[in-house]
Amino acid sequence: MVGVATLRFTVADADAGSRLDRALATRREIGTRSLAEKLLREGAVRVDGEERQKSHRLERGAVVEVRLAGAVAAVEPAAVTIAVPYEDDHIIVLDKPAGITVHPAGGVTSTTLLPQLLTLGATGGPDPERPGIVHRLDRDTSGLMIVARTEGAYRVLQEQIRRREIERRYLALVRGTPKSRTGRIDAPIGRDRRERTLRSLDTENPRDAVTHFEFLEQLGEHALLEVVLETGRTHQIRVHLAAIDLPVSGDPRYGVKGDLGLERQFLHAHRLRFGHPLTHEEIDVRSELPPDLAAALKSARLS
Repeated sequence: MVGVATLRFTVADADAGSRLDRALATRREIGTRSLAEKLLREGAVRVDGEERQKSHRLERGAVVEVRLAGAVAAVEPAAVTIAVPYEDDHIIVLDKPAGITVHPAGGVTSTTLLPQLLTLGATGGPDPERPGIVHRLDRDTSGLMIVARTEGAYRVLQEQIRRREIERRYLALVRGTPKSRTGRIDAPIGRDRRERTLRSLDTENPRDAVTHFEFLEQLGEHALLEVVLETGRTHQIRVHLAAIDLPVSGDPRYGVKGDLGLERQFLHAHRLRFGHPLTHEEIDVRSELPPDLAAALKSARLS
Protein backbone atom coordinates (compact mmCIF):
# COMPACT_ATOMS: atom_id res chain seq x y z
CA MET A 1 0.00 0.00 0.00
CA VAL A 2 1.45 3.35 -1.04
CA GLY A 3 0.52 6.57 0.74
CA VAL A 4 0.65 10.12 -0.52
CA ALA A 5 2.50 12.85 1.38
CA THR A 6 2.14 16.55 0.69
CA LEU A 7 5.25 18.70 0.67
CA ARG A 8 4.36 22.31 1.42
CA PHE A 9 6.74 25.26 1.59
CA THR A 10 6.73 29.04 1.32
CA VAL A 11 9.13 30.70 -1.10
CA ALA A 12 11.85 32.53 0.83
CA ASP A 13 13.68 35.70 -0.24
CA ALA A 14 16.68 33.68 -1.44
CA ASP A 15 14.50 31.62 -3.80
CA ALA A 16 12.43 34.47 -5.21
CA GLY A 17 12.85 34.63 -8.98
CA SER A 18 13.90 30.99 -9.28
CA ARG A 19 12.32 28.74 -11.89
CA LEU A 20 9.76 26.38 -10.42
CA ASP A 21 11.47 23.20 -11.66
CA ARG A 22 14.85 24.28 -10.25
CA ALA A 23 13.33 25.27 -6.91
CA LEU A 24 11.64 21.87 -6.64
CA ALA A 25 14.87 20.04 -7.50
CA THR A 26 16.69 21.77 -4.63
CA ARG A 27 14.25 20.34 -2.07
CA ARG A 28 15.83 17.31 -0.41
CA GLU A 29 12.48 15.47 -0.63
CA ILE A 30 12.71 15.63 -4.45
CA GLY A 31 16.42 15.98 -5.11
CA THR A 32 16.63 15.86 -8.93
CA ARG A 33 15.44 17.97 -11.86
CA SER A 34 14.04 14.88 -13.59
CA LEU A 35 11.76 14.04 -10.66
CA ALA A 36 10.71 17.68 -10.38
CA GLU A 37 9.74 17.72 -14.05
CA LYS A 38 7.89 14.41 -13.68
CA LEU A 39 5.84 15.83 -10.79
CA LEU A 40 5.05 18.92 -12.85
CA ARG A 41 3.95 16.81 -15.85
CA GLU A 42 1.68 14.74 -13.62
CA GLY A 43 -0.02 17.85 -12.22
CA ALA A 44 1.23 17.12 -8.70
CA VAL A 45 2.44 20.69 -8.10
CA ARG A 46 0.44 23.79 -7.17
CA VAL A 47 1.67 27.35 -6.65
CA ASP A 48 -0.83 29.36 -4.62
CA GLY A 49 -3.39 26.73 -5.56
CA GLU A 50 -2.76 26.76 -9.32
CA GLU A 51 -0.77 24.58 -11.71
CA ARG A 52 2.21 26.34 -13.27
CA GLN A 53 4.71 25.62 -16.04
CA LYS A 54 8.19 24.44 -15.08
CA SER A 55 9.62 27.79 -16.22
CA HIS A 56 7.33 29.76 -13.89
CA ARG A 57 9.31 32.28 -11.82
CA LEU A 58 8.48 32.07 -8.14
CA GLU A 59 7.56 35.12 -6.10
CA ARG A 60 8.52 35.69 -2.48
CA GLY A 61 5.83 34.35 -0.14
CA ALA A 62 4.22 32.05 -2.71
CA VAL A 63 3.01 28.74 -1.25
CA VAL A 64 4.09 25.64 -3.17
CA GLU A 65 2.36 22.29 -2.59
CA VAL A 66 3.60 19.00 -4.04
CA ARG A 67 1.89 15.62 -3.82
CA LEU A 68 4.57 12.98 -3.26
CA ALA A 69 3.88 9.27 -3.52
CA GLY A 70 5.50 7.62 -0.54
CA ALA A 71 5.78 4.29 1.21
CA VAL A 72 4.92 5.51 4.71
CA ALA A 73 1.61 3.67 4.79
CA ALA A 74 3.45 0.38 4.30
CA VAL A 75 6.14 1.03 6.92
CA GLU A 76 5.89 -0.94 10.14
CA PRO A 77 7.27 0.39 13.43
CA ALA A 78 10.61 -1.23 14.31
CA ALA A 79 12.44 -2.00 17.52
CA VAL A 80 14.45 0.98 18.76
CA THR A 81 18.17 0.29 18.43
CA ILE A 82 19.46 3.86 18.48
CA ALA A 83 20.38 5.53 21.77
CA VAL A 84 17.87 7.98 23.25
CA PRO A 85 19.81 10.10 25.78
CA TYR A 86 16.79 12.30 26.57
CA GLU A 87 13.03 11.96 26.20
CA ASP A 88 9.80 13.17 27.75
CA ASP A 89 6.18 13.46 26.61
CA HIS A 90 6.98 16.25 24.17
CA ILE A 91 10.44 15.65 22.68
CA ILE A 92 13.10 13.03 22.01
CA VAL A 93 16.84 13.57 21.62
CA LEU A 94 18.36 10.78 19.52
CA ASP A 95 22.01 9.80 19.17
CA LYS A 96 22.07 8.81 15.50
CA PRO A 97 24.75 6.40 14.32
CA ALA A 98 26.51 6.91 11.00
CA GLY A 99 25.17 5.04 7.99
CA ILE A 100 21.49 5.70 8.56
CA THR A 101 19.45 8.34 6.75
CA VAL A 102 17.20 10.59 8.81
CA HIS A 103 14.17 10.41 6.50
CA PRO A 104 13.12 8.74 3.23
CA ALA A 105 13.90 10.30 -0.14
CA GLY A 106 11.91 9.48 -3.23
CA GLY A 107 9.76 7.03 -1.28
CA VAL A 108 12.72 4.87 -0.16
CA THR A 109 12.36 3.96 3.52
CA SER A 110 15.12 1.36 3.96
CA THR A 111 18.00 2.29 6.27
CA THR A 112 16.16 5.35 7.52
CA LEU A 113 15.06 6.37 11.00
CA LEU A 114 11.38 6.28 10.03
CA PRO A 115 10.45 2.82 11.41
CA GLN A 116 12.08 3.62 14.77
CA LEU A 117 10.53 7.10 14.85
CA LEU A 118 7.10 5.48 14.51
CA THR A 119 7.85 3.29 17.54
CA LEU A 120 9.05 6.31 19.52
CA GLY A 121 5.82 8.19 18.83
CA ALA A 122 7.39 10.99 16.79
CA THR A 123 4.86 13.37 15.27
CA GLY A 124 4.52 16.89 14.00
CA GLY A 125 5.00 18.72 10.73
CA PRO A 126 3.31 18.54 7.34
CA ASP A 127 5.16 15.52 5.92
CA PRO A 128 4.29 12.02 7.22
CA GLU A 129 7.63 10.73 5.91
CA ARG A 130 9.40 13.09 8.33
CA PRO A 131 7.36 12.84 11.54
CA GLY A 132 8.59 15.27 14.20
CA ILE A 133 11.93 15.91 12.48
CA VAL A 134 13.09 19.40 13.41
CA HIS A 135 16.57 19.28 11.85
CA ARG A 136 18.62 16.57 10.20
CA LEU A 137 22.09 15.06 9.99
CA ASP A 138 23.81 13.72 6.89
CA ARG A 139 23.68 9.94 6.56
CA ASP A 140 27.32 9.51 7.56
CA THR A 141 27.35 12.18 10.27
CA SER A 142 26.71 10.77 13.72
CA GLY A 143 25.35 12.40 16.84
CA LEU A 144 22.49 14.24 18.45
CA MET A 145 19.25 15.44 16.90
CA ILE A 146 15.89 16.58 18.26
CA VAL A 147 12.56 15.02 17.29
CA ALA A 148 9.12 16.22 18.39
CA ARG A 149 6.42 14.04 19.93
CA THR A 150 3.62 16.59 19.64
CA GLU A 151 2.52 19.08 17.01
CA GLY A 152 2.89 21.91 19.52
CA ALA A 153 6.47 20.96 20.36
CA TYR A 154 7.29 20.69 16.67
CA ARG A 155 6.06 24.22 15.95
CA VAL A 156 8.02 25.74 18.84
CA LEU A 157 11.21 23.88 17.94
CA GLN A 158 10.90 24.96 14.32
CA GLU A 159 10.63 28.55 15.50
CA GLN A 160 13.70 28.09 17.72
CA ILE A 161 15.63 26.80 14.70
CA ARG A 162 14.46 29.80 12.67
CA ARG A 163 15.56 32.19 15.42
CA ARG A 164 18.85 30.31 15.81
CA GLU A 165 18.14 29.57 19.46
CA ILE A 166 19.15 25.89 19.39
CA GLU A 167 22.87 25.44 20.02
CA ARG A 168 24.27 22.66 17.82
CA ARG A 169 27.92 21.79 18.42
CA TYR A 170 30.01 19.34 16.40
CA LEU A 171 33.48 17.84 16.67
CA ALA A 172 35.37 17.83 13.39
CA LEU A 173 38.84 16.49 12.65
CA VAL A 174 40.36 18.31 9.70
CA ARG A 175 43.54 18.14 7.66
CA GLY A 176 45.54 21.34 8.09
CA THR A 177 46.27 24.08 10.60
CA PRO A 178 43.72 26.83 11.31
CA LYS A 179 44.96 30.38 10.79
CA SER A 180 43.16 31.51 13.97
CA ARG A 181 41.89 29.96 17.19
CA THR A 182 38.33 30.93 16.39
CA GLY A 183 36.60 31.80 13.17
CA ARG A 184 33.31 32.66 11.50
CA ILE A 185 32.58 31.48 7.97
CA ASP A 186 29.81 33.48 6.30
CA ALA A 187 29.42 32.11 2.78
CA PRO A 188 26.12 31.27 1.02
CA ILE A 189 25.70 27.68 -0.16
CA GLY A 190 23.55 26.00 -2.80
CA ARG A 191 23.66 23.19 -5.34
CA ASP A 192 26.87 23.26 -7.33
CA ARG A 193 26.46 24.70 -10.84
CA ARG A 194 28.03 21.66 -12.50
CA GLU A 195 27.56 18.73 -10.11
CA ARG A 196 23.99 18.86 -8.81
CA THR A 197 24.50 16.25 -6.09
CA LEU A 198 27.10 18.47 -4.40
CA ARG A 199 26.71 21.68 -2.42
CA SER A 200 29.02 24.56 -3.21
CA LEU A 201 29.77 28.25 -2.87
CA ASP A 202 29.62 28.32 -6.70
CA THR A 203 25.85 28.07 -7.10
CA GLU A 204 22.95 29.60 -8.97
CA ASN A 205 20.72 29.64 -5.88
CA PRO A 206 22.82 30.68 -2.85
CA ARG A 207 21.27 30.44 0.61
CA ASP A 208 22.71 32.17 3.66
CA ALA A 209 25.04 29.89 5.61
CA VAL A 210 27.09 30.77 8.70
CA THR A 211 29.45 28.44 10.58
CA HIS A 212 31.58 29.17 13.66
CA PHE A 213 34.58 27.14 14.75
CA GLU A 214 36.99 26.97 17.68
CA PHE A 215 40.42 25.34 17.55
CA LEU A 216 40.77 22.63 20.22
CA GLU A 217 43.96 20.70 19.47
CA GLN A 218 46.71 20.38 16.84
CA LEU A 219 47.62 16.79 16.03
CA GLY A 220 50.49 16.88 13.57
CA GLU A 221 48.96 17.57 10.18
CA HIS A 222 45.45 17.36 11.66
CA ALA A 223 43.45 19.70 13.86
CA LEU A 224 40.46 19.01 16.10
CA LEU A 225 37.78 21.69 15.92
CA GLU A 226 34.51 22.37 17.70
CA VAL A 227 32.04 23.71 15.17
CA VAL A 228 28.80 25.57 15.90
CA LEU A 229 26.06 25.94 13.32
CA GLU A 230 24.27 29.25 13.03
CA THR A 231 22.33 28.03 10.00
CA GLY A 232 21.80 24.44 8.91
CA ARG A 233 22.24 24.03 5.16
CA THR A 234 22.87 20.62 3.61
CA HIS A 235 26.56 19.64 3.95
CA GLN A 236 27.25 23.10 5.41
CA ILE A 237 30.12 22.27 7.76
CA ARG A 238 31.87 20.07 5.21
CA VAL A 239 31.63 22.67 2.44
CA HIS A 240 32.61 25.61 4.65
CA LEU A 241 35.66 23.92 6.16
CA ALA A 242 36.85 22.77 2.73
CA ALA A 243 36.47 26.36 1.52
CA ILE A 244 39.01 27.59 4.10
CA ASP A 245 41.48 24.79 3.31
CA LEU A 246 40.56 22.67 6.33
CA PRO A 247 38.94 19.62 4.64
CA VAL A 248 37.25 17.13 6.97
CA SER A 249 39.16 13.88 7.49
CA GLY A 250 37.54 10.89 5.82
CA ASP A 251 35.03 12.97 3.86
CA PRO A 252 34.75 11.30 0.42
CA ARG A 253 33.01 14.26 -1.25
CA TYR A 254 34.57 17.46 0.08
CA GLY A 255 37.47 16.35 2.25
CA VAL A 256 40.16 13.68 2.50
CA LYS A 257 38.74 10.28 1.56
CA GLY A 258 40.11 7.35 3.59
CA ASP A 259 42.17 9.61 5.86
CA LEU A 260 43.31 7.79 9.04
CA GLY A 261 41.47 4.69 7.82
CA LEU A 262 38.08 6.41 8.10
CA GLU A 263 35.20 5.15 5.98
CA ARG A 264 33.17 8.35 6.49
CA GLN A 265 33.65 11.97 7.49
CA PHE A 266 34.95 12.76 10.98
CA LEU A 267 31.94 14.83 11.99
CA HIS A 268 29.96 14.19 15.16
CA ALA A 269 27.12 16.27 16.62
CA HIS A 270 28.33 16.03 20.21
CA ARG A 271 26.22 18.63 22.03
CA LEU A 272 22.71 20.09 21.87
CA ARG A 273 21.54 22.90 24.14
CA PHE A 274 18.11 24.50 23.87
CA GLY A 275 15.08 25.61 25.83
CA HIS A 276 12.38 22.97 26.28
CA PRO A 277 9.50 23.91 23.94
CA LEU A 278 6.88 23.60 26.71
CA THR A 279 8.59 24.09 30.08
CA HIS A 280 11.40 26.40 28.84
CA GLU A 281 13.84 24.44 31.03
CA GLU A 282 17.35 24.32 29.56
CA ILE A 283 18.10 20.96 27.97
CA ASP A 284 21.81 20.23 27.56
CA VAL A 285 22.67 16.82 26.06
CA ARG A 286 26.13 15.51 25.11
CA SER A 287 27.35 12.52 23.14
CA GLU A 288 30.71 10.76 23.22
CA LEU A 289 32.63 10.06 20.03
CA PRO A 290 31.63 6.70 18.48
CA PRO A 291 34.34 4.02 18.25
CA ASP A 292 35.42 4.67 14.65
CA LEU A 293 35.99 8.40 15.26
CA ALA A 294 37.62 7.79 18.65
CA ALA A 295 40.06 5.37 16.97
CA ALA A 296 40.89 7.90 14.23
CA LEU A 297 41.48 10.63 16.80
CA LYS A 298 43.81 8.33 18.74
CA SER A 299 45.69 7.55 15.52
CA ALA A 300 46.06 11.26 14.76
CA ARG A 301 47.44 11.90 18.23
CA LEU A 302 50.04 9.16 17.77
CA SER A 303 51.13 10.32 14.32
